[in-house]
Amino acid sequence: MSGDRHTPMIDSQTRLPAAGTSGFLAGLEQSAIESILAAAQVLEIGAKRTILSEGEPASRLFLLRTGQARYYKLTNTGNEILLKWLLPGDVFGVGTLLKHPPNYIGSGEALSNCELLAWEHTSIRKLAKTYPQLAENALRVVLHYLKGYSDRHVGLVARSAQQRLAGALLNLGHRTGRVHPHGVEVEATNAQLSALADISPFTTSRLLGGWERDGSVSKARGKVLIHTPEALILD
Repeated sequence: MSGDRHTPMIDSQTRLPAAGTSGFLAGLEQSAIESILAAAQVLEIGAKRTILSEGEPASRLFLLRTGQARYYKLTNTGNEILLKWLLPGDVFGVGTLLKHPPNYIGSGEALSNCELLAWEHTSIRKLAKTYPQLAENALRVVLHYLKGYSDRHVGLVARSAQQRLAGALLNLGHRTGRVHPHGVEVEATNAQLSALADISPFTTSRLLGGWERDGSVSKARGKVLIHTPEALILD
């Protein structure tokens, strides 16, 4: 991870509010959360830097504190398949909790400057034994991600390209959008939206152009302003 900076311990008093909102720490007492955070290493990763690589041993579990990242997998032909758009509070590398962790199933890359919390394999396993709720939360996270993958698979079979793109755009608006006088602004490129919707960049451009012509959205470089979300939803 060239270009990143490391801090050996986390100051739970100054960093707890953001990290404490993660579902990975849900249901834990304040003292437990502070102990868990104190065992983490803080990593500052620059935009477009690799966080972890597919096939490497799952030696660390990560929690994204600030910024945005992506978790993706490469096909045999070198194409990238986006598995998860990571936002603050999301965790990845959950296999690190296992006694004999498998290799990472995908690669992680920072989309913007990011701050992450990282726990080494031995450390996170000790914490999970001390605080069983942590292991239960990790299972919930995995099931949540599995549901997302399942929904995307169903979408490929049962939903049109336009419906999938609308769903991806509205979901991003809900998770990351900024309220604007004329709607909700989402920071995303055509390539990122096409990956989320499992459609081609050409189709993404064509559909966004149609919505822009009818006034449902406005498009700028790397941004989409959603004016009328209901107009994007199809039965």
